[in-house]
Amino acid sequence: MKFILGRKLNMTQVFDKDGVVHAATLVEASPITVTQIKTVENDGYVAVQVATGKKNPNNINKAIKGHLKELGSFSDIREFRIEDNKATPSEKVGDKIDIAQFKEGDIIEVSAISKGKGFQGVVKRHGFGGGPRSHGQKHSEREPGSIGGGLRNKVPKKMRMAGRMGSDKITVKNLKIVHIDSASNTLYILGAIPGRRGTLVEIIG
Repeated sequence: MKFILGRKLNMTQVFDKDGVVHAATLVEASPITVTQIKTVENDGYVAVQVATGKKNPNNINKAIKGHLKELGSFSDIREFRIEDNKATPSEKVGDKIDIAQFKEGDIIEVSAISKGKGFQGVVKRHGFGGGPRSHGQKHSEREPGSIGGGLRNKVPKKMRMAGRMGSDKITVKNLKIVHIDSASNTLYILGAIPGRRGTLVEIIG
């Protein structure tokens, strides 16, 4: 299992061997540090906990400092779960993991927090068509319409209405690495991935 953490940079264009242009996302994937190996005996499941980024030690609480010990001061800690609970990870606490494990053409899975869009109406949030544009309808172009249902005296659960949109964890599968820049620790991933610039990205190969 291949995995790493990175930061979304921006999008660009790449050309394949046939000269066809494709959209690609740049992800800076600096080396990450293994901070804990979770096992079935101690934690009930198998996972590798890793950390990345830098943070002022004065802004880290004592619990995290005690957990990290002398490994460093990190801004982000994540874990990658191993589905096979009988497996034994080859990584050890303190190991460094970099992008050398990946190669061009690898099919990966990317997870990140999507852009926050605040409070949005039903047209943008759910794709509603809005009300009619004629027959005296003056201000109902983007309204949700009726939420009633005959004799029903309450709004049913899961009713699609206006509300907070975005800031959700999104996973995109079957993305492909089209180029690797080892000098700058940058991965070129075909297509778009969730999040704004600077979003922490989890990559699994």
